[in-house]
Amino acid sequence: MSDKTNDITMIGIVEEAMPNTFFRVRLPDENLIIAYLSGKMRMHRIKVLIGDKVEVLIDPYGGKGRILKRL
Repeated sequence: MSDKTNDITMIGIVEEAMPNTFFRVRLPDENLIIAYLSGKMRMHRIKVLIGDKVEVLIDPYGGKGRILKRL
């Protein structure tokens, strides 16, 4: 199981919507990352559009981020 204390969440802005519910998100430090929707957002069909502020859980190993919530 993952340790909740090591989770890094950041607020970012969606720059581009890509196929298969992937998004390009700009973080406050001007980095662009690829992020995907979390399971709860898919299950409840929450739409994410270009320009939305989102909370992103950053993968500690440098992979994709996971969009946790739309703000």
